[in-house]
Amino acid sequence: MTDRPPARRERRGLLIGLALVGFVILCGLGTWQVQRLAWKEDLIARVEERTDLTPIPAPPPETWQGIDYDDLDYRPVEVTGRFLHDQEIHTYAALSDPAGPEGGQGYFVLTPLETSEGWHVIVNRGFVPEDNKDPATREPGQIGGEVATTGLLRPPQGRNLFTPADDPEGNVWFTRDPGRFAPYLTVDETSLAPYYIDAAFDPELPGGLPQGGETTVSFPNNHLQYAVTWFGLAAVLAVMAVLRLRAMERRRRRDEEASGVPGA
Repeated sequence: MTDRPPARRERRGLLIGLALVGFVILCGLGTWQVQRLAWKEDLIARVEERTDLTPIPAPPPETWQGIDYDDLDYRPVEVTGRFLHDQEIHTYAALSDPAGPEGGQGYFVLTPLETSEGWHVIVNRGFVPEDNKDPATREPGQIGGEVATTGLLRPPQGRNLFTPADDPEGNVWFTRDPGRFAPYLTVDETSLAPYYIDAAFDPELPGGLPQGGETTVSFPNNHLQYAVTWFGLAAVLAVMAVLRLRAMERRRRRDEEASGVPGA
């Protein structure tokens, strides 16, 4: 028994409707990736240009409330003050492609710096291997007195679902957020900058540790590949829908010829 025309039309309409919905969704995802591609390319260009700028003074307390990280992220800044080495923070790091000689598993050493104006800022002095987590193993690099520090301003780095829990007691952290560090420091929280500074490499640092200049300024940019994938899937869906509709039409014609009734 052949299908009745109303049932066949319903299936044809359902197929067309589902194909159109899927096609629109896939094209929408492709368009979104094209937009993300433009955004990422603009970001990469801005960061590459920004990191080569002449350092400016690190933003003081009166600017913190309205600080604009879109303009300041990766901006070279400079600050003068005294490191509080007894309060350094260790954040876990794994450098697979280090800029300096040391790499692998280890820690970034984030140290509060008391500025000459009296406020404080966290400075990521750089990377140390696991065996050098203890400051006593790199004592020459624990420079005292007033120092001038240059580096890239970075906004606080938050957590996501995959970030391990911090271990304040063991001084092992997985976030770089001055706000999280503040309760474990002796400095006044209101005097601590909301951002931190990634120190530049210092070739004259005694002992060479911590190893500065390890800021990652490259960004994965796979949006073009994703866009091509989504648009490609949309094209495949359209072709498959057309082929299916043609097959349904051929079957309808065969049924008509077999039954001798048009529209059967």
